[in-house]
Amino acid sequence: MDRKLAVIVGAGPGMGESLAKEFGSHGYRIVLVSRNQDRLDTLKAAVEKAGFECHTQVADAADVSSLDRAFTQIKEKYGVVELLVYNAFILSQDTPTSLGNEDLMHHFQVDVASALYCAKKVLPDMLAAKTGGILISGGGFALYPNAKYTCISVNKAALRTLAMVLHDELKEKGIYVGTVTIMGEIKPGTHFDPADIAAKYWELYTKKDAVEYLFQ
Repeated sequence: MDRKLAVIVGAGPGMGESLAKEFGSHGYRIVLVSRNQDRLDTLKAAVEKAGFECHTQVADAADVSSLDRAFTQIKEKYGVVELLVYNAFILSQDTPTSLGNEDLMHHFQVDVASALYCAKKVLPDMLAAKTGGILISGGGFALYPNAKYTCISVNKAALRTLAMVLHDELKEKGIYVGTVTIMGEIKPGTHFDPADIAAKYWELYTKKDAVEYLFQ
């Protein structure tokens, strides 16, 4: 367990897989976290086929007790987390006046609150070691809100702010926090290819010269 450990919450076949391969290529062991074991198994196979060590852990970003169990098991099985990537979100079409309070709060939990919750699960060990990082997946709706996508617009703006205030609090304590704001639709073979975006996560994390990278 002498190799560093990266945990990706909200792992999917686009950014999640590409992030796993990117950090795996730099020597990290990877743990993918999502609520669907079948999807995790498929992603794990793809990452391992590329030649990188990969593990999985089921958890639902909407359920903090599920996240508690997941991070406890991750530490017991694989050791201390050196890098956390929060990539979980809910994308749905909704307008301000169509939203119910429960819907808005459910989305906020996944899109924003659980990012902070996950960060606080790994921060004690990072603070003790005076090293580590937290990377957060942002989106263009934070800067250009759309009434047809109200929840994600509101929540990506909140998530961007969260990343910035976490950065301000932790930068003098040896912990780096950054966000990649993705200003378009993620799709392989386009300008917004997930592999190219994932490379910017690594660049941001290693340079540590800014809190945000706008991928546009």
